[in-house]
Amino acid sequence: MCRLFAIASDTPVSPMMALNALDVMREGHDGSGVGLVLRDLGGPFEEMKDAPILSGIFTESGIKRLDAYMIDIGFLTKYRITIKTPKIPPPGTPRRDIYLIRAYEYPEEWENLSEAEKHERLVRLRLSLQEMGREQKDMIVFSFWPDTITIKEIGDPLTVGNYLELGDKKLNARIILAQGRQNTNYAIDLYACHPFFIQGFSTMTNGENTAFVPIREYLMSRGVPGYTGFYSDSEVFVHILHYTFTRLGLGIDAYKHIITPLQDDALQEHPDGMFLKQLKHCCRKLIIDGPNCVIGVMPDNTLFMTQDRKKLRPGVVGGGPGMYVMSSEICGLDAALPQRNKKNDFQPMHLDTVVIDPARREVKICHQMQRLSHLH
Repeated sequence: MCRLFAIASDTPVSPMMALNALDVMREGHDGSGVGLVLRDLGGPFEEMKDAPILSGIFTESGIKRLDAYMIDIGFLTKYRITIKTPKIPPPGTPRRDIYLIRAYEYPEEWENLSEAEKHERLVRLRLSLQEMGREQKDMIVFSFWPDTITIKEIGDPLTVGNYLELGDKKLNARIILAQGRQNTNYAIDLYACHPFFIQGFSTMTNGENTAFVPIREYLMSRGVPGYTGFYSDSEVFVHILHYTFTRLGLGIDAYKHIITPLQDDALQEHPDGMFLKQLKHCCRKLIIDGPNCVIGVMPDNTLFMTQDRKKLRPGVVGGGPGMYVMSSEICGLDAALPQRNKKNDFQPMHLDTVVIDPARREVKICHQMQRLSHLH
């Protein structure tokens, strides 16, 4: 199993807060890897919310190829953080040349494009850079998106965070997703490390999804450029989330109905039963097989947690107005918010989706037997 931890805060906080919480939960992950997605950034990125940010790992030659490529297509550097590491990495962590976080100015020819067209091009550009990196093994590109930083590495989460000096790199954010990895493969590919990201949507999962193959085939048939890669059986969760919002025009409450639809007898009693029967039929190839606990974030920085029917992967949310935390275990929540009112902690059951909207004033519960918000 893996361990998950997420923060939603009015004030930007350090990713080390999340890594310290993962360290408390270390019995649930084997220290084989860590993944971070930072959104709603603070620090120097606060004033450049619209600038696309490239996050990845590069060799010296890869940086030169990146620079030549980006200049050629009109992208100019606006701000960057370069992490050059000591020559000797921690045990289990590979030697890297450069971890790069770079914000860009859009090319002039992009100025009159619609937001949708910009978003489509950013995905295609990320895929192109990833392919370039695979060819010569000199670039690993995790994300290329405004107001987003992604960091992934092999090794113990807290050790990696200290090694990269993440507490000193001006990488504070209001939304942080962090996963401590339990390696289920002999060879670790960083592209298989959670959280996964596409166009402002991000998810991470504790569990397994044995329905991966039919889901992958369905998604690949949709003709969406970003539905690719599939290095992990859990990567499809973010694509299903993206599909729910951008192609079906539905919300987070419908996402739960797609990945874990109600039984037919429960649909008979549901106020939107007729619609949900059709949705279940049309999206039957997107039904997951768990157990899974999923934590994710939407483009507007709404944070959510949900589980499948088996409810064998725990999750808890706690905090108060201005600061909420989602965690695989209560001990992780205790490490981050020891002074919170524990009476307000909530552990979602299999019909629940916990939602913390961008206002961060309360925990909202979407119950699967309630009416769908986007239909009324």
